[in-house]
Amino acid sequence: MDIKRQTVLVTGGSRGLGEAVVRAFAREGANVVINYYQSKERAENLAEELGEQTVALQGDVRSKEAVEKIFKEAVSYFKMPITTIVNNALVGFSFDPVERKNAEDISWEDFSVQFEGSVQAALNTAQAGIPDMKAQEFGRIVNIGTNLVQNPVVPYHDYTSGKAALLGLTRTMARDLGPYGITVNMASGGLLKETDASKATSAEVFQIIQQNTPLQRVITPEEMADAVLLFASPLSRAVTGQNLIVDGGLVMK
Repeated sequence: MDIKRQTVLVTGGSRGLGEAVVRAFAREGANVVINYYQSKERAENLAEELGEQTVALQGDVRSKEAVEKIFKEAVSYFKMPITTIVNNALVGFSFDPVERKNAEDISWEDFSVQFEGSVQAALNTAQAGIPDMKAQEFGRIVNIGTNLVQNPVVPYHDYTSGKAALLGLTRTMARDLGPYGITVNMASGGLLKETDASKATSAEVFQIIQQNTPLQRVITPEEMADAVLLFASPLSRAVTGQNLIVDGGLVMK
């Protein structure tokens, strides 16, 4: 299915990488649901700017009931089901290498927050979308990961563990849903310059990444968004269960 015929849900779509993904899909002519949790004004302003092909819908994606409501409201607005899900929402995390919790201090509650924001949220959106995807024999699920799983240059224990678990879910769902024409993939970025979550990152860290990356620069949210588009496009129709690392070559795998 061409991107312009798809209806796309982008969780955490009002800012940072989510906003870039929303703009990328809108640019290609898709219908886009801008999901937000607290950033009401930003989400609604973005929807107003992009026009009738987008709609801003509030909901905490950690809640199964809230996600089901989002899907119903999307169908009511666009008169067609969601075909494509981008699980991008990031719950309560900042990439701050100075204030991060180390191995001695981090608690299981910290891990739980990130597991809920990564795995539980992705499970909720997938389960809400699977029935319609099966019915139309087409679906695209793209989970946002991190290259820290492969190379934890900064040991963000809770965040990285949550994304590692999400990679496992990506692969098991790809195996389970493939027979129905549904692909499930992950796009894993490095530190992006810049998002709300990376504002706390020091200039020194950005410089180290730039110096050690083959492209000699830090990747932008817009470049990451284009990789997400690839997984939704017909060009990757035979690709599922994969983790594409989008970091300028810092991690090679």
